[in-house]
Amino acid sequence: MATKVALVTASSAGLGAATVKALAPYFRVVVNYNSRLEKAEQVIKEASSIPLAQNGESEEPRFHAIKADVSKKSEIERLVSETVSKMGRLDVVVSNAGWTRLTNFFDLEQQVNEEDWDRCFNVNVKSHLWLLYAAKPHLEKSAETEGVGGAFVTIASLAGVRPSGSSLPYSVTKAAEIHLTKGLAIICGKKVRCNSVSPGLMMTEWGNQFPESKVKATVDKSALKGTATPEDVADQIKTLVLSKSITGQNIVLDCGIAI
Repeated sequence: MATKVALVTASSAGLGAATVKALAPYFRVVVNYNSRLEKAEQVIKEASSIPLAQNGESEEPRFHAIKADVSKKSEIERLVSETVSKMGRLDVVVSNAGWTRLTNFFDLEQQVNEEDWDRCFNVNVKSHLWLLYAAKPHLEKSAETEGVGGAFVTIASLAGVRPSGSSLPYSVTKAAEIHLTKGLAIICGKKVRCNSVSPGLMMTEWGNQFPESKVKATVDKSALKGTATPEDVADQIKTLVLSKSITGQNIVLDCGIAI
């Protein structure tokens, strides 16, 4: 019976939705959304058809959707509080929120918008810190009761590994996110395992906004001549969550661009 609870932020579509489905056999899952309740409900409907890894029935809710804007510290605190209140515990957090906008990376004039820098730092760095801070007391209870600490995974980007992507503010803050996650791994130690994943271009709602020429160029320079799929990245997130031996790592899934 899956009794442990996972919270996946920004999970009504794309990689977040794929992560909910990847974790569904092993955890009860909270789906976080900001504006599209119908999308969150659809994700829950699809995930509900996925069988549990362990047989058994439970009166505990298997899924729950919570509306929260995770760019705001107060909303993050409420999200964690409501998760624990509704589900009874919190063992895993996948911090999936991020923000950017499409620019010409090579045009410096487009990279000096102060609002872009402030919003990127707020969502791509600080929101992950506030989420870990709010969830930490609950994640640590797993270590106290079961001898295995909780898990915290942030979704970074290939842009944080090498200067690239939609904008310079995004690339720089994703690099900061990776470093933040490593720092949190050191601080949390055995009580909370902290890791990040860095996907390259994925053909999600966001990825499909890139020009066809950019997508083709990305595919052409990758060793595997393709792009990472949300399902494959979600499977790696699941591996990090379930592993008891990995912390402080950043896993790149880019079909071989950053070799």
